[in-house]
Amino acid sequence: MMLQQIDHLGIAVNSLDEAIPYYENALGLKCEHREEVASQKVRTAFFECGQVHIELLEPMSEDSPIAKFIAKNGEGIHHIAFRTDNIEGQLKQASDNGVRLINEVPVDGAGGKLVAFLHPKSTRGVLTEFCMPK
Repeated sequence: MMLQQIDHLGIAVNSLDEAIPYYENALGLKCEHREEVASQKVRTAFFECGQVHIELLEPMSEDSPIAKFIAKNGEGIHHIAFRTDNIEGQLKQASDNGVRLINEVPVDGAGGKLVAFLHPKSTRGVLTEFCMPK
């Protein structure tokens, strides 16, 4: 069991339609795909930059975690996601070391992955995600 690499950086935005042109035009990245993740109440857009992806996150409703984040912090970096080959093992390792889990079991996430989050109060203020292809 081990983390394999940084998978993506999640960035909260009010509107994908307004944010995507910045990444495409000013930075020269290409939007690979857009996806709706109903379980997280979010619409996503992904850009590849080397081995790491940028995931834009647009809230689907006012009660979504992303909407709450934007209301409190404004648009910006929301989380860092690490790819793992054993998401359950990573959660156990984190929990065994006193880290508070947001997800005790993985849930379906964007891109056909299983995801689980660690609470930022236990991770020095950084919302941390583990992700693993299904």
